[in-house]
Amino acid sequence: MDYFAGLDVSVKDTSVCIVDSTGKIVREVKVASEPDALLAVLRNPAYDFKRIGLEAGPLSQWLFSALAEAELPVICVETRHMRAVLKAQINKTDRNDARGIAQMMRVGLYRPVHVKTLRSQKLRMLLTHRKLLQAKAIAVENDLRATLRNFGLKVGVVGRVKFETRIKELIESFPDLVALVEPLLVVRRVLREQIAILHRRVLAAVRDRPGAISRCGDEMMRTTLYEAAQVMLLRSAKWSWLKAWAMKIAKHRGMKKAIVALARRLAVIMHRIWTDGSEFRWTRGAAAV
Repeated sequence: MDYFAGLDVSVKDTSVCIVDSTGKIVREVKVASEPDALLAVLRNPAYDFKRIGLEAGPLSQWLFSALAEAELPVICVETRHMRAVLKAQINKTDRNDARGIAQMMRVGLYRPVHVKTLRSQKLRMLLTHRKLLQAKAIAVENDLRATLRNFGLKVGVVGRVKFETRIKELIESFPDLVALVEPLLVVRRVLREQIAILHRRVLAAVRDRPGAISRCGDEMMRTTLYEAAQVMLLRSAKWSWLKAWAMKIAKHRGMKKAIVALARRLAVIMHRIWTDGSEFRWTRGAAAV
């Protein structure tokens, strides 16, 4: 007989409900939200699981990976769809939610979602942390510009490397301001140092890779593609048929639209490279895409 399980996961505990193919509840238990605790229940040889469902959430990727590694038929379910089904329950509790998820698994009433690999999650964390530090460093710099302007001290156009030197030049005649500005300069210095470290790790992660990217595009992916297209058009001196194509668009429709178009085409090219193993060619005649 086939069995189905529903997991209602919270930060501390997980309610587990196991039903058979007729919908009869055969076991209910609450365990710690830890892989070992869940495996102790779900690896019972008495149950031949066909589907095990858990809702997408903060712990779902971690628990999903552990259950999948144990060769259990685990499915991560789309949150909004699951909540729409479960809200029909009269009494909403963790136990009843687990029951509802188990029955959804039994009748096939669910929408699965893609779960990123642990490596993809780590890469995303790297990019997210770098972006966070960049935002904080820019916020510190903008605050220094704005507050010094109140005293008639204008920073002006200055790059990241000479920013601190410029600030010190402006406040050297104001000892009271030095005491107020120095802590922010120290924070900015540390932030920039750590950004450089994370940036080198990003470069190490993408260097010499065959263009493998996630099929599930998101805001960060779109931003990265846009930045790559911008660098190709505005900063890179190397010419290619792809750059020539984008520059032709820029001539007739403007640079911004050309960058967006190039970003989209870069995504198509990288997807082709990913799927069939082809190589990008700088010359048009040898290009496969």
